[in-house]
Amino acid sequence: MSPKPAETGSILIVDDIEENLIAFEAVLSPLHQHLVRARSGEQALKAMLRQDFAVVLLDVRMPGMDGFETAANIKRLDQTKHVPIILVTGTESAAEYAYKGYAIGAADFIAKPIDPWVLRTKVNVFLDLHRKNRQLAMYAVAEDTARLTEIAEITERLAQIELLLRDRPDTDAVGLADRVAEVERAVGALLPGRRGTE
Repeated sequence: MSPKPAETGSILIVDDIEENLIAFEAVLSPLHQHLVRARSGEQALKAMLRQDFAVVLLDVRMPGMDGFETAANIKRLDQTKHVPIILVTGTESAAEYAYKGYAIGAADFIAKPIDPWVLRTKVNVFLDLHRKNRQLAMYAVAEDTARLTEIAEITERLAQIELLLRDRPDTDAVGLADRVAEVERAVGALLPGRRGTE
């Protein structure tokens, strides 16, 4: 069963060897996510600035900008620093590479030869986190919108009450204006971005 369009997340696969890119695509295709290729660190950075990714699968050994330098650059940019990176390398220096990768902010590490089940499982964990983060962000926006609607309704009712009271001949207009201003300040303090500015 493939996920709904809103549940999909893009995966960036970075490797300078075409055969490796094909192998990664074959392993990850059962996840039914949008797969994007990059053949260098520079291409990876450009791709990340163009679109949002749920996870990056990054080969460590590449000519030019290697995987460590690419990961460090990804983590430096505000737009991309939150994207999890899984570093991929051969087994010859796995422990040393893992330590260096974690030190620059990689979220996970996998050594070749790659077990397809392990790779899919690791990537799927980050896809799930990406989906949950997006859902939380949508809930936060919905809550803010609901709060703003309530505040707008309260403000409108207060304005109507003020007009009704001002029309009464026995009302203290100055005292009423002070009380209404006090209530308006209290309501205004509830608005996002206005807290602490009063």
